[in-house]
Amino acid sequence: MNALPTIPDAGNTAALDQELKGLIADVLGLDPARAAAFGPESGLFGHLPELDSMAVAGLLTEMEDRLGIVIEDDDVDGEMLETYGGLLAFAAAKLAAR
Repeated sequence: MNALPTIPDAGNTAALDQELKGLIADVLGLDPARAAAFGPESGLFGHLPELDSMAVAGLLTEMEDRLGIVIEDDDVDGEMLETYGGLLAFAAAKLAAR
Protein backbone atom coordinates (compact mmCIF):
# COMPACT_ATOMS: atom_id res chain seq x y z
CA MET A 1 0.00 0.00 0.00
CA ASN A 2 1.16 3.57 -0.65
CA ALA A 3 2.59 5.71 2.12
CA LEU A 4 0.27 8.08 3.94
CA PRO A 5 -0.43 11.35 2.15
CA THR A 6 1.93 14.25 2.67
CA ILE A 7 -0.81 16.32 4.32
CA PRO A 8 -0.56 15.46 8.02
CA ASP A 9 -3.74 17.12 9.25
CA ALA A 10 -6.38 19.70 8.50
CA GLY A 11 -4.64 22.22 10.75
CA ASN A 12 -1.77 22.56 8.28
CA THR A 13 -3.68 24.82 5.91
CA ALA A 14 -0.59 26.13 4.10
CA ALA A 15 0.46 22.58 3.16
CA LEU A 16 -3.11 21.68 2.21
CA ASP A 17 -3.41 24.83 0.10
CA GLN A 18 -0.17 24.05 -1.74
CA GLU A 19 -1.10 20.38 -2.26
CA LEU A 20 -4.59 21.21 -3.53
CA LYS A 21 -3.31 23.83 -5.98
CA GLY A 22 -0.72 21.36 -7.30
CA LEU A 23 -3.37 18.68 -7.59
CA ILE A 24 -5.67 21.01 -9.56
CA ALA A 25 -2.81 22.00 -11.89
CA ASP A 26 -1.91 18.34 -12.49
CA VAL A 27 -5.44 17.06 -13.08
CA LEU A 28 -6.59 19.97 -15.25
CA GLY A 29 -3.29 20.50 -17.06
CA LEU A 30 -3.04 24.10 -15.84
CA ASP A 31 0.16 26.07 -15.58
CA PRO A 32 1.25 25.66 -11.93
CA ALA A 33 1.64 29.45 -11.63
CA ARG A 34 -1.99 29.90 -12.68
CA ALA A 35 -3.18 27.44 -10.03
CA ALA A 36 -0.86 28.99 -7.42
CA ALA A 37 -2.63 32.32 -7.96
CA PHE A 38 -6.02 30.91 -6.91
CA GLY A 39 -7.57 32.68 -3.97
CA PRO A 40 -10.66 31.85 -1.89
CA GLU A 41 -13.01 33.54 -4.38
CA SER A 42 -11.40 32.10 -7.53
CA GLY A 43 -14.12 30.44 -9.57
CA LEU A 44 -13.75 26.76 -10.42
CA PHE A 45 -16.67 24.80 -11.91
CA GLY A 46 -18.36 26.98 -14.51
CA HIS A 47 -15.40 29.38 -14.53
CA LEU A 48 -12.52 27.16 -15.66
CA PRO A 49 -13.18 25.60 -19.06
CA GLU A 50 -10.78 22.80 -18.10
CA LEU A 51 -13.01 21.79 -15.17
CA ASP A 52 -15.94 20.18 -16.96
CA SER A 53 -18.14 17.43 -15.56
CA MET A 54 -15.71 14.73 -16.72
CA ALA A 55 -12.75 16.48 -15.07
CA VAL A 56 -14.65 16.73 -11.76
CA ALA A 57 -14.53 12.95 -11.37
CA GLY A 58 -10.79 12.91 -11.99
CA LEU A 59 -10.23 15.78 -9.58
CA LEU A 60 -12.20 14.10 -6.79
CA THR A 61 -10.46 10.76 -7.34
CA GLU A 62 -7.06 12.44 -7.20
CA MET A 63 -8.07 14.29 -4.01
CA GLU A 64 -8.96 10.96 -2.43
CA ASP A 65 -5.65 9.42 -3.48
CA ARG A 66 -3.35 12.29 -2.54
CA LEU A 67 -5.11 13.45 0.61
CA GLY A 68 -6.10 10.05 1.94
CA ILE A 69 -9.77 10.95 2.21
CA VAL A 70 -13.00 9.32 1.06
CA ILE A 71 -15.49 11.44 -0.88
CA GLU A 72 -19.02 10.06 -0.97
CA ASP A 73 -21.39 10.90 -3.82
CA ASP A 74 -23.63 12.94 -1.53
CA ASP A 75 -20.61 15.02 -0.39
CA VAL A 76 -20.35 16.53 -3.86
CA ASP A 77 -22.40 19.63 -4.62
CA GLY A 78 -22.12 22.79 -6.67
CA GLU A 79 -21.20 24.95 -3.70
CA MET A 80 -18.13 22.84 -2.91
CA LEU A 81 -16.88 23.15 -6.50
CA GLU A 82 -17.94 26.76 -7.12
CA THR A 83 -14.82 28.43 -5.71
CA TYR A 84 -11.33 27.44 -4.72
CA GLY A 85 -12.11 28.47 -1.15
CA GLY A 86 -15.10 26.11 -1.10
CA LEU A 87 -12.98 23.21 -2.32
CA LEU A 88 -10.22 24.02 0.19
CA ALA A 89 -12.73 24.15 3.06
CA PHE A 90 -14.23 20.85 1.92
CA ALA A 91 -10.79 19.18 1.82
CA ALA A 92 -9.91 20.57 5.26
CA ALA A 93 -13.17 19.25 6.73
CA LYS A 94 -12.58 15.82 5.19
CA LEU A 95 -9.05 15.72 6.60
CA ALA A 96 -10.30 16.75 10.05
CA ALA A 97 -12.87 13.94 9.97
CA ARG A 98 -10.46 11.12 9.11
